[in-house]
Amino acid sequence: MAAVPAPSDPESTRTACTHTVSVKALCAFCAKAGDLDLRFVPSPSAQEGAAGHRLVQGRRGAGYESELALSSSFRGLRVRGRADGHDPRRNRLEEIKTFRGDFDAIKLNHRALHWAQARTYAWMLCERHSLEHIDIALVYLDLAADKEIVLEETCTREALRTHFETLCGRFLTWAAQEAAHRAELDTALQALAFPHEGFRPGQRELAQAVYRAAASQRCLLTQAPTGIGKTVATLFPLLKARQAQKIDRIFFLTAKTSGRAVALRALRLLDREGTALRVLELAAREKVCEYPGHACHGDACPLARGFYDRLAPARSEAVRAGWLDRAALRRIALAHRICPYFLAQEMVRWSDVVVGDYNYYFDASAMLHALAKDEEWRVALLVDEAHNLLERARAMYSAELDAGVLDAVRRAAPRAIGPSLRRLGNEWQRLQDEQGADYEARDAIPSKFLRALQEAVSAIADHFAVEPADSKGLLQRFFFDALHFTRLSESFGAHSVFESTRAEGGRTLCIRNLVPAPFLQPRFAGAVASVCFSGTLAPFSFYRDTLGLPEDTATLDIGSPFRSEQLTVRVAMDVSTRWRDRTRSLGALTDIVAAQFAERPGNYLAFFGSFEYLAAASQAFALRHPRIPIWVQSRGMSEAEREAFLARFAPGGAGVGFAVLGGAFGEGIDLPGDRLVGAFVASLGLPQHNAPNEVMRERMQSLFGDGYEYAYVYPGLQKVVQAAGRVIRTEQDAGVLYLLDDRFAQPSIRELLPNWWRMQPMFWRGGARAARHAASSDFVSARPPAPPG
Repeated sequence: MAAVPAPSDPESTRTACTHTVSVKALCAFCAKAGDLDLRFVPSPSAQEGAAGHRLVQGRRGAGYESELALSSSFRGLRVRGRADGHDPRRNRLEEIKTFRGDFDAIKLNHRALHWAQARTYAWMLCERHSLEHIDIALVYLDLAADKEIVLEETCTREALRTHFETLCGRFLTWAAQEAAHRAELDTALQALAFPHEGFRPGQRELAQAVYRAAASQRCLLTQAPTGIGKTVATLFPLLKARQAQKIDRIFFLTAKTSGRAVALRALRLLDREGTALRVLELAAREKVCEYPGHACHGDACPLARGFYDRLAPARSEAVRAGWLDRAALRRIALAHRICPYFLAQEMVRWSDVVVGDYNYYFDASAMLHALAKDEEWRVALLVDEAHNLLERARAMYSAELDAGVLDAVRRAAPRAIGPSLRRLGNEWQRLQDEQGADYEARDAIPSKFLRALQEAVSAIADHFAVEPADSKGLLQRFFFDALHFTRLSESFGAHSVFESTRAEGGRTLCIRNLVPAPFLQPRFAGAVASVCFSGTLAPFSFYRDTLGLPEDTATLDIGSPFRSEQLTVRVAMDVSTRWRDRTRSLGALTDIVAAQFAERPGNYLAFFGSFEYLAAASQAFALRHPRIPIWVQSRGMSEAEREAFLARFAPGGAGVGFAVLGGAFGEGIDLPGDRLVGAFVASLGLPQHNAPNEVMRERMQSLFGDGYEYAYVYPGLQKVVQAAGRVIRTEQDAGVLYLLDDRFAQPSIRELLPNWWRMQPMFWRGGARAARHAASSDFVSARPPAPPG
């Protein structure tokens, strides 16, 4: 690499740019030092910060330039960003920051970062306007007091040039390395071949659809059965499209840890020839923390102490490693005595494929989305098992307050916040005094309660600013819950409902999100292309409407690679699992399971709609058929207990596992061959008919016109199909599926089930040892005979 030109060398700014970086990223890369310090301070929200910027900018008068786009280059490195403000009359550049509480509590390393950003923008202005000197001001706005604290300095053009080129010089070697990496990766990906000798049935069709979605910059919803290799078939075409579509990052987003493991295996397979691909796995903080229970700052955790002083060599080793799964990140981080979790956060900037949970992109404060927006990355999304995103997103954009927590906080509250908490408690009590039933839903949040909550949040934030040592325990928990509630209240609309609940366990208030589409829509819009795929995404309109995908979203329903002969599907025509019929149908239901076990001993899964139903069925089965081994899912099973449950499905084994439909064993588990030879589904999976679900149905009806289907039928049958999908995992598998409810025979239900299933009606004679099946194996074309008797 040639020597860096002297600062006065005019050629230094005329070299063609090969790398672009934001001012924020440049300064964060080069100017951070000292400890990692995540001690809670009541910082302004993004909206409050933006409002504070506008307030300061609005005070400056005519001629003041706000949000000024600036850029400058040095030896092939282009730096760009937006300066907060410039006053040409005063020849002053302003960098605006907002804060709450004690100004002296702003960490020195943060101020150093702020000065680095301000001086960088100041150089860009000097270069643009040929200025010989300029005044620089750091303007700190105290939001609580509406007071500006200003730090000023005057810098010459040459001093600013030296500062800018020093920062760039530190970054240049890294930038050259990154440019070389991209060139090497582009070459390797052009030659990348599909990792198998041929495509499985449906796999080529899926890969082509994903490539077309990337090329046309559209969203794609695709339903593809388990077993065709969806993960490889979605990653491969996006990697091939990367260079042509100028995709900076691919985010592979999953609902569960098992999904991350599948994605990483697929990426290993694709990268077996060494494509220089950098892959990063993001795991939850609590799963990778080396010092559980320690706070994230240098006084409490040795891996936070001096984090930024040791980050650079760890970062360099990480990019050389390329493959950064959880184990690799831990090894590198501990070798350099820094935190593995926050090393992973840093490496998002320098990775090509990031594998992580949905919340990293779709949550309100999602890190991946924020980075992509700040850095103006062109990202492509792969949303694995996308049927899970609806419920996960509803939870992300819901908020709940517990009266018991408020009562406890009030009893121990510092004097400064006592009055605001009392007012909040009084408004809450008034709400519930007016409430006629134990559950009540409203289309608006009562204004007096909301105002009291906002005042309490402000009072607690002000108190934390003065007494930061109090920002822990129950008071901090309540503050975070209340803050989340107030922020969601700002966007409250037809997509959500305000609920008040009284029960023996306590009293709660909730903003419950019903349709996350308004929140997810900008996340999908922020990506070059998005592919949502799953084995169960029917009907497409339901997921498009509720997830906020655009109207022109492409859809693809891939037929199953499995033969109908592989799966025998029997529908119990004279068994009902409706609530009113459950007790009297338990005998027939358990006898059907036992009869199938006698016909073909092996491993089976039996699914039930709730833990209560599961307990009743497993107890009845044990009483009626004590010689057949069973094992039963329980509430809140630990990871070890789940693994022990699955370990019972050993090759050549025999017994029945009882599990809840839609739970940990209803999807995402792989039991090929004779590890699982059959399943029983004793429920349509419909959510319980209760007041909250009726509110959901009514809202879905008003928004989409198919209230019952959107609230009950589609979510229920999705769980049924997922559970049934555990039986046939490969083209060599064979097994049986029992649908134990007569409603599965209804045409409206049948059309929502996989069309490759050849469903056989079955009639059970009470107390008999075997079932009688209809003559025809084709349920659709055969008229089932009348039940005996």
